[in-house]
Amino acid sequence: MAEALTYLYAITRGTEPDLVRGLEGIAGSGVRWIEVADLGALVSDVDEDEFGEAALRRNLEDLEWLGTTVRAHNRVVEAAAAALPVAPMGLATVYYGDDRVRERIAERAEGFESVLDRVTGRTEWGVKAFADLSAAPADPGEPESERPGTAYLRKVRHRTKSREESKQEALQQAADVHASLAELAEESRTHPPQSRELAGYDGVMVLNGAYLVDDARADLLVEEVRELAERHPKLRVELTGPWPPYSFATILEDERETP
Repeated sequence: MAEALTYLYAITRGTEPDLVRGLEGIAGSGVRWIEVADLGALVSDVDEDEFGEAALRRNLEDLEWLGTTVRAHNRVVEAAAAALPVAPMGLATVYYGDDRVRERIAERAEGFESVLDRVTGRTEWGVKAFADLSAAPADPGEPESERPGTAYLRKVRHRTKSREESKQEALQQAADVHASLAELAEESRTHPPQSRELAGYDGVMVLNGAYLVDDARADLLVEEVRELAERHPKLRVELTGPWPPYSFATILEDERETP
């Protein structure tokens, strides 16, 4: 019979008993609290057949399983973040029982407290910017005497040069957007562009930024994004959020639990 593991979603400060009532976690599991001193953890029971080391290595390559698990993990973290400051754990952080979770929280209590201090009263916002590089400037053309092969190569070179110039211009404008938003944020960072196939967007993603913003300044951020979009009409600027502080407070364990 497979052993039950304890799946850890997030570390919090304080408790909200009504929060976990009816909250569904991984694989339909019920979510519950584990408390250690002033810290709390959101956890649920999962099966070692699915989250043990060998099974997890296999499942992380299954995109359908991965998508379902990510959504369930985020659902719990976001529910907690709506009521309490949270430090999300990395996906599939599991321990051999609640006592091990308590030990881990006690061992790292100072670090968890520091992370929660940093994000309390602040929320993550995401800003993405896209550029359409398909519309190149018109080819000025050459005399009619130009040979067809030469004309074709010239047009290819012109298209390539124009696209690269457009991309560099878009990247510079995206850097301006990021710098302006970073001034409003307590912390900021840029992530690599998302996969176009997975995220389903048009054009080229030239900014994938995350911003940790005081809740009192959220309206200022929204207005600044609107103004930046107007200032850079060649970019398509998208604001997402508010989100739990995934980019600034997610805690990744250094090693996987062993029995």
